[in-house]
Amino acid sequence: MKTYKQTFAECRKASPSGLKHAALIPFFVIGDPDFDTSVKIVKAAIDAGADILELGIAFSDPIADGPTIQKADIRALAAGMDIEKAKDFIKKVKSHKDIPIGLLMYYNLVYQYGIEKFFADFAKAGANSVLVADLSIDDIDEIYTPAQKAGLDTVFMITPNTETGRAKKIASKCTGFIYTVSLLGVTGGRENLSDMVKPLISRLKSFTNVPVCVGFGVSKPQHAAQLAKAGADGVIIGSRLVKIIEDNLNNKKSIPAKVLEFITEVKKGMVSYG
Repeated sequence: MKTYKQTFAECRKASPSGLKHAALIPFFVIGDPDFDTSVKIVKAAIDAGADILELGIAFSDPIADGPTIQKADIRALAAGMDIEKAKDFIKKVKSHKDIPIGLLMYYNLVYQYGIEKFFADFAKAGANSVLVADLSIDDIDEIYTPAQKAGLDTVFMITPNTETGRAKKIASKCTGFIYTVSLLGVTGGRENLSDMVKPLISRLKSFTNVPVCVGFGVSKPQHAAQLAKAGADGVIIGSRLVKIIEDNLNNKKSIPAKVLEFITEVKKGMVSYG
């Protein structure tokens, strides 16, 4: 199974054209708007050049997410998405291409399923990591050992207002990458990148070699390009992609092609240096 380490190394390595790039990491809610369409959408994202996938398992109270992803959770739940189907989904994606997959979800789902069983089962399904959005570094013992035991990487969030000492502690526990939140607030597309993100990337780079991947508020190809040039190892785009799904619910068959087109455009802009 392809690892984060391998993927980031490939992105950093000069291609035949002499260009390097940051990893492109699209986010989707598994099963949005329905299982079969969601599989086609994610496959299209891979075909367009996604380097890593970040996938959400629908939850009824996604406190870190804005309206766009909240509505995606509602659609997926209404379509019958559950934990068992999420495992099947990951297996289907992995059969299309061996690409690192991170789950972004909420602790109640893990706890109700059974913590050790959850990590073991999703590692077996093909996941590389599980980021629990509502679990702080202070409660890391809940998941850190079970994740390691299952052979999963760990990913945690750092925000612009995370104090440096605490950020160092979080970084030391990340074996996959640091999910770097670009702004104060919930997920959702923004017109402009936060002024906080570039100094945050620089600060993190000053004390850790763990890959720094930036998400929240990234909604345009130029945003991704700016972050790559600022030194981000990866760029996570979620709400903008989920909005493409929302805007085309009356013609689901058109969604994979629209996602492919957008991701292709983003990928072209992410070549950060030669």
